[in-house]
Amino acid sequence: MREPVLASRLRLAVVRLNRKLRAQRTDQNVSLTQIAALSTLHKCGALTPGKLAAKEGVQPPSMTRVIAALEDMGFVARTPHPTDGRQSIVTLTESGTSFIEATISVREAWLDRKLAELSGDEREVLAEAAEIIDRMAGNG
Repeated sequence: MREPVLASRLRLAVVRLNRKLRAQRTDQNVSLTQIAALSTLHKCGALTPGKLAAKEGVQPPSMTRVIAALEDMGFVARTPHPTDGRQSIVTLTESGTSFIEATISVREAWLDRKLAELSGDEREVLAEAAEIIDRMAGNG
């Protein structure tokens, strides 16, 4: 298969799968941007708003709005930065942790159901592909 054809097919497949996974949510009132910020905090731990914005690839003022909304929902808390009085540290609350873990669980359950529909050989191919894709994304 020609590389441009493979690149196009892979890109579309990844986009479609991502769209399906993102649609698996426990609460439609929490935006995908808010879920992404919660996921980053869940994965990385407490962060300054600036570092969270950088990890999410958004401008700090946009992240400030996201954090404020998540704080209003009780999903995150801000505490003073221990060494820089101009900054704060954003952490997941117990409620935020429960919410993001439930969201992850719903998404993985959907994916588990889809994987169960495949043959053993197809699941092996996907296991290998997952390693390759992770390496391509710079995570391996």
